[in-house]
Amino acid sequence: MADVDRLMQQAVADSVFPGGVILVSREHRVLFCRAYGHANRLTRRTMTATTLFDLASLTKPLATTLAVMLLYQRGRIDVAAGLESVLPAFAGSDKAGVTLAQLLSHTSGLPDYRPYHAQLATRPFRERPSALQELLRREPLAHRPGERVLYSDLDFMILGWVVEAAGGKRLDRFVAEEVYAPLGVDDLLFIDLQRGRPAAAFAATEACSWCGRILEGEVHDENAHVLGGVAGHAGLFGTAAAVDGLIAELLQAYHGPAAARLYHGATVRRFLARVPGTDKTLGFDMPTPPNPSCGRFFPETSVGHLGFTGTSFWVDIERRIRVVLLTNRVHPTRANTAIRAFRPAIHDAVMRAIGAAA
Repeated sequence: MADVDRLMQQAVADSVFPGGVILVSREHRVLFCRAYGHANRLTRRTMTATTLFDLASLTKPLATTLAVMLLYQRGRIDVAAGLESVLPAFAGSDKAGVTLAQLLSHTSGLPDYRPYHAQLATRPFRERPSALQELLRREPLAHRPGERVLYSDLDFMILGWVVEAAGGKRLDRFVAEEVYAPLGVDDLLFIDLQRGRPAAAFAATEACSWCGRILEGEVHDENAHVLGGVAGHAGLFGTAAAVDGLIAELLQAYHGPAAARLYHGATVRRFLARVPGTDKTLGFDMPTPPNPSCGRFFPETSVGHLGFTGTSFWVDIERRIRVVLLTNRVHPTRANTAIRAFRPAIHDAVMRAIGAAA
């Protein structure tokens, strides 16, 4: 892993990110795990392998999707059903017939992003969820459902409510009690801003102009922040080992139901299968040519996801290779986009190092 180590050190020196952790696993073995740089570059606090990162959009596959997957497996929801079947508030809207599968695969027709936080921040906290639901109900579709892929935070905001309606618990409680605890996965959690952050070492993110401070242990995404830190599209925090452990459990189920502790093999295989005509599965991304973030050597059947704060994971399903890259590239500003060129290079170096560059 000498080249991987060199590239990570050089990335810190070149300010691609202040600090990061990379973890490489194959089957049941961790092959490499090392921390680099600083968790907070202003205080010079060192990054460690146990630092908790704001996982940003990794919340989508590792929290919301896994909750939907479990509810589907239990027969509580049908991913082919229209949204109004779970959330009656959307009945009569242009989204009533949007299916849960279309939300999961970003083919719903909803726009990619809206700065709802600016409107919601003026309202009392307890009114914000219902106000957001009404804003989403009234939000015009950008295109017809199923017509094309448009990656959308709005899809997963709605899916967070689907989990709560079908699961009977708020999203953070559902995944903690129904997913992470049964799988024995520690160090994946939402930070409820109404209760305060736990005593732990967090990677700092942005000097937030909206909040007026550098964020550390508070969700970076503004729309999730205004909701108190728990949302379907963002809000999850975790360590590299926790992310890897969760993915390993999914691979166990995928390759053989006898080894699964929670998910059935058929369930996982359905959710990790490509949605025809897209670069998505039900809740996960797949490599997008010509220059995918996972580099040249992850096959087209691989799954993964990126997070805005500088986080990612990629999984070669058949060879059971996992690469978790967590960084705080938005610290202290989101204007730093050097990670875009770095991601393919580091993944290529990993695959060459473990003899998988074919």
